Amino acid sequence: MPPDAHHPLHVACIMDDNGRWAGRRGLPRTDGHTEGEENLARLVRVAVQRDIGWLTVFGFSTENWRRPRPEVRHILGLHEKLFGRVAELNELNVRIQWIGRPFDSREARTPKYVQRAIRKAIVDTAENTGMTLTVAFDYGGRAELVKAVEGARSTDAGVTPETISQHMYLPDLPPVDVVIRTSGERRVSNFLLWQAAGAAIHFTDTAWPDFGETELDEALALLDA
Repeated sequence: MPPDAHHPLHVACIMDDNGRWAGRRGLPRTDGHTEGEENLARLVRVAVQRDIGWLTVFGFSTENWRRPRPEVRHILGLHEKLFGRVAELNELNVRIQWIGRPFDSREARTPKYVQRAIRKAIVDTAENTGMTLTVAFDYGGRAELVKAVEGARSTDAGVTPETISQHMYLPDLPPVDVVIRTSGERRVSNFLLWQAAGAAIHFTDTAWPDFGETELDEALALLDA
């Protein structure tokens, strides 16, 4: 069912296949990540036009730290750039936020310069009232659930669906309506396991750098089925 006025449409994207997209063109993997970041900026504009209330994207998982260090450094720089697109986000009336392991946790690995970019972007777009763009960085769904259950156990009510929801990384993140995975992979890869429990899932063979408005509309059509 399409979301009602009290539940703005929430689309979540697993942005996959940047590296292989580049390889098929004889380019370095880092070029694919660069094009993927540019495509996200394009898709944000399309999502605003489609009146999507929440767009959550999987930027970097807790497992991605295992990638080669040069590739990780490049991706970190792209995220610093992404969170630096404040002027574009303000032009679109888009609020940006981040979801991932808390910076003060022992397991957190987000570098200080990326932390600063994230904090600044959140403050600089906080007054925007249009779509909310949430970037999952150093994020894993299982780690989030462990943290939420630990928090729920400390409450008088104990562990319930309500107290777990209250202790997620972003308690205000609404349920996901549709999860999109590019690249042809048929997996959800530890992404928003709690929030996407009832979501439709759209798998597409299209690589993320080529994912555009036509592919987005195909995914949204699942909500009208």
